[in-house]
Amino acid sequence: MQLVTSPRNPLLKEVRRAVSRGSLTDQGLCVAEGFHILEEALRSDCEIPAVFAAESARPAVETRVKGLKQTRVIALPDELFQSLSATETSQGVIALVRPPAWKLEQLFSEQALVMVLDGVQDPGNAGAILRSAEAFGATGVALLKGSVNPYNPKCVRASAGSVFRVPLVAGLEEVLLLAAIDERKVEMVALVPDGLVDIGEYDFRRGSALIAGSEGRGIRGGLRAKATGVRIPTVAVESLNAATAAGIALYEARRQRRGRSREVKKSRSREVFT
Repeated sequence: MQLVTSPRNPLLKEVRRAVSRGSLTDQGLCVAEGFHILEEALRSDCEIPAVFAAESARPAVETRVKGLKQTRVIALPDELFQSLSATETSQGVIALVRPPAWKLEQLFSEQALVMVLDGVQDPGNAGAILRSAEAFGATGVALLKGSVNPYNPKCVRASAGSVFRVPLVAGLEEVLLLAAIDERKVEMVALVPDGLVDIGEYDFRRGSALIAGSEGRGIRGGLRAKATGVRIPTVAVESLNAATAAGIALYEARRQRRGRSREVKKSRSREVFT
């Protein structure tokens, strides 16, 4: 256990910069705050080069990281720790996590279900979408240039650890995404209030890329023109925020695909006994 008391410590400065920018550190590490996120990083087998512990939380932190030989544990006075924290009620632990490095082709599988974020800038919404993507079996998440950095500490917390497991590519150019979609013959679905197709009527059993846009600007014209507009029927409200719409669409895709899997299994069973 190393004790640091100076606010001018170079590593602390690097963490503060990452928190203020909402990005990775200069060394490519994710700032993950809270015991739950630390445990999710451990469960995901991510490299954790360092963990900061407030003096008041030191025993609990030592228990969590016991046995991690490659992890530096750095104790900080509570007041100094609070200067790093991005939350109002900190639990006293911040981990520096090296997230997996994904390539665009890893987002696509034989039956792709890719979630595309187009200009979604709210880290809470983006994190919730990442969590839904993992929960409902998305093959990956693409964040187009202009969307929030998925390693923004608020996004990391909102993802509840899914950011460490879901294949994702951030800062992606539209032309690269379209090329990957065209190459794999994936259908594009724009989640929009004025879509011509109700969500329950669209066939998500084929390879699909679901696009959620920002609440202010919506989905960019180039993507919208190439996609099928799908709406989620609502009562009394005109539209849903990006995280809610994405969660409903991903659930519907999962529901349809599970139904198809059951049909295939029944068909194969009948063939065996025929």
